[in-house]
Amino acid sequence: MRLSFAPRKKNAGRPASKSAPGFLQWLRGRPCILAHTGACEGQMEAMHVDHGGDKGMGTKVSDRFAIPGCSGHHREQHNTGWQTFQKKYKFDALWAASQYWSKWPGRGAWEARNG
Repeated sequence: MRLSFAPRKKNAGRPASKSAPGFLQWLRGRPCILAHTGACEGQMEAMHVDHGGDKGMGTKVSDRFAIPGCSGHHREQHNTGWQTFQKKYKFDALWAASQYWSKWPGRGAWEARNG
């Protein structure tokens, strides 16, 4: 077996027009979207809804398409995929993301800066 010690190629980032770190911080202060299940574990994380519409070749989806989730549910979503995850828990992640984005207190200032 051959080992490589070279740095891994960095994943694609988000341009400023897609990046809202304040929103992600605010999301991590909300309860897990699936807290009602009683099966939460770990820290709060921002779960990006990949089918949000502006993900492209070499770019990630905008931060505005994120919802709050515990690390357990976030891991489950990555393992099963969005379609299966939403069916299991009977919710629309894209609708939820739009609701969180609309309630974020910093949204107006962010949109004024980023269009």
